[in-house]
Amino acid sequence: MQEIRLRFSKTDQAKYISHLDTNRVFSRAFARAKIDLWFTEGFNPHPYMSFSLPLSLGVESLCENVDIRILNDITPDELKKRMNNSLPQGIRIVDAYTDFLDSSEIKYSDYVYKIEFKDNDAALKRINDVLASDEIIAQKKGKKGKRRIVKETNIKEFIVSYNTSIRKDNVIINTRLLAGPEKNLNPSLLFDTLIRLIDMDYEWKSISRINLLTKDLKEYR
Repeated sequence: MQEIRLRFSKTDQAKYISHLDTNRVFSRAFARAKIDLWFTEGFNPHPYMSFSLPLSLGVESLCENVDIRILNDITPDELKKRMNNSLPQGIRIVDAYTDFLDSSEIKYSDYVYKIEFKDNDAALKRINDVLASDEIIAQKKGKKGKRRIVKETNIKEFIVSYNTSIRKDNVIINTRLLAGPEKNLNPSLLFDTLIRLIDMDYEWKSISRINLLTKDLKEYR
């Protein structure tokens, strides 16, 4: 049995595939590629697949990871080739390797936001004002018993660093957020919060996860 990590990108229309459906997509692709996955034991056996940090719906990524255990005697390069011939458009294996870090090592995640406003200069100033403030209050929907409620939380402490600019008629926000099993900020929640607080009409372009990092700021692999 081999334990292998597949690093893959998820872009274009594939960003609208949910995490549960991504799991199904990979299961079917492994079957088409004739990859014999190791199954868990117990009352409900299922193919072992472990995704490092599930992606929010609508967010693109260049650095997703899924760990698998296979019974085939094939090389990581051959596995990568077979999978890319079996996966749908928008999901591509960019690397495959056997020596990798545990997902508990993830500490930070880097994102790029692209947004277009009627007045990009005014929007950029308001965004910078929000990001520079001592508190950034997000509104999260939740439940209390059977009642739906809105919880307010300060997400400022989850934003490690950021820079902003205007490029090709888009406001660009590069940001590093806390990520991983202990503290994690959903990039969509940050986007929704910024849009609510600046209160300006916009055309959403994309949110992309471009890197995962360890606490030592090394690339998570």
